[in-house]
Amino acid sequence: MKTIAAGKFKATCLTVMDEVHSTREPVVITKRGRPVARLVPMEPANDVFGCLRETMEIAGDIESPVIPLEDWENLG
Repeated sequence: MKTIAAGKFKATCLTVMDEVHSTREPVVITKRGRPVARLVPMEPANDVFGCLRETMEIAGDIESPVIPLEDWENLG
């Protein structure tokens, strides 16, 4: 695991974050030689929308009413 001094991290923060993102390797940030923080890559989030993509199939007409119009008139 790489380490970097806090002062150097402050000067190169965006570059270090890009490196952690691309290599997926955490970086320990030190202050006076002692570890104070760890920069780790984010885990990919599970997206609710599209999570079942390619696992389900639409069969039939999903836009038409389930009950025919004639039956609606006879309900009341």
